Amino acid sequence: MIRIAIQAAAGKYEVLVGRGLLSSAAELLREAGFAGCIRLMADETVYGLYGARVEDRLRRGGFAVESFAIPPGEPSKTLETASRAYDWLVESGTERRDLILALGGGVVGDLAGFVAATFLRGLRLVQLPTSLLAQVDSSVGGKVAVNHPRGKNLIGAFYPPSLVIVDPDTLSTLPRRELSAALAEVAKMAFTMDELLFGELEREGESLLRPEGDAIERTIARSIELKAQVVEEDERESGLRAILNYGHTIGHAIEAVSAYQAFRHGEAVAIGMVGAASIAVRLGMLDAAIARRQEALLRHLGLPVSCPGFEVERLLGAMNHDKKLSGGQLTWVLPERIGRVAIRRDVPLAVVRNALQELVAR
Repeated sequence: MIRIAIQAAAGKYEVLVGRGLLSSAAELLREAGFAGCIRLMADETVYGLYGARVEDRLRRGGFAVESFAIPPGEPSKTLETASRAYDWLVESGTERRDLILALGGGVVGDLAGFVAATFLRGLRLVQLPTSLLAQVDSSVGGKVAVNHPRGKNLIGAFYPPSLVIVDPDTLSTLPRRELSAALAEVAKMAFTMDELLFGELEREGESLLRPEGDAIERTIARSIELKAQVVEEDERESGLRAILNYGHTIGHAIEAVSAYQAFRHGEAVAIGMVGAASIAVRLGMLDAAIARRQEALLRHLGLPVSCPGFEVERLLGAMNHDKKLSGGQLTWVLPERIGRVAIRRDVPLAVVRNALQELVAR
């Protein structure tokens, strides 16, 4: 088991990475000092796969458990669903010493985290991510939120978990497309922060889509370490942490315009990475050969690199509702080379429009 410590403003918490940890949840919670009742939140698909096993292990470990399942997918990440979760917590007699256990992917983790942050002014939160995207990204760092019809994650908080348990064995039930989409976030962190990891992704390629191998576990651990470095220095995204938004400005717009239906989150981010690199090339910040190398890796990982049929003006409109808007200007994370990016708020609209036109015309 790999232990990665993260220092948040509210205190230190650990991310535990290792095969078989899902079945050891009760022991790990006891070791971390938890003693209250557990309110387990999952989507219906994940609950059907792992819910009974996790509940059984927790009850055998002496915990009282109540569960709440939601329909899978981004449409469930709303204030309406959160309100139903509040009703469930009230009806089950939840107290402040109890904890919420988020079992599932990023949607459940974000929603459960938002509920934990706001119910009784804050319940303890444990993340048990079962998707690769949640394991390397959304479960770590404490950003929790629900969506608004006009934008993704517009209603949320910074609320770090008390513990994160990552079991790569849960990836065996994921469709290949989900694994591929999650690897966009891994590629994002490598491209912006770690040239060595980027090279490893280029070498490993196809093997990363086979979760039974050793490569994926190493990749997960290194990705979490990279995110931990950023989160510790900038927990509330006031400066350095903004680099984690590489590819997200365009990616979130693609998701919003398509009502989160056309692409997985990671797929939209991959397209956004291609668009951001195109902007950087047009501004003279990035060598075009590096942009092509990034695109080749994304293709190798089975990711889309364009969004044909989308309307440029609708994408621009969606960006105007982006939570990264400040003083009427969008914050862009743009690459200068592999392992180094710059934050820009002066990107001309014409450059953005040209880059988007390239994405939608492919």
